[in-house]
Amino acid sequence: MLRKVLPFLLLVPGSCSSSGPEADLQYIKQARSLGAEWALVNEQAAQGRLTQTYVDSMHEWLRDQLQTSAQSLTQPNSPYGAEIRALLAGADNADPAELRSHTDKLKQIEDHLESA
Repeated sequence: MLRKVLPFLLLVPGSCSSSGPEADLQYIKQARSLGAEWALVNEQAAQGRLTQTYVDSMHEWLRDQLQTSAQSLTQPNSPYGAEIRALLAGADNADPAELRSHTDKLKQIEDHLESA
């Protein structure tokens, strides 16, 4: 039995020990998605397609989720950490183009990490 389990156990520590950008990739993706959703909410709100109650609750939820992503980073002082902080520093009614600028940068970082 030990002969069957030992190879698996040798693989487990290696798969759990990643740190840095590779470990943060999931949070980068999440922040990019949240930023894009925020831009869409603001765009739709500016066109009068959403109620203020919905917009306010979405802004609160998006900020909470972004804050969780930021706090989960293993390298918070990285370029992607700065982009996430920039999203968080923006006003609730930030210009969708400004939000998309940050999400575009996060997408570039994400693509680079996935191709490495």
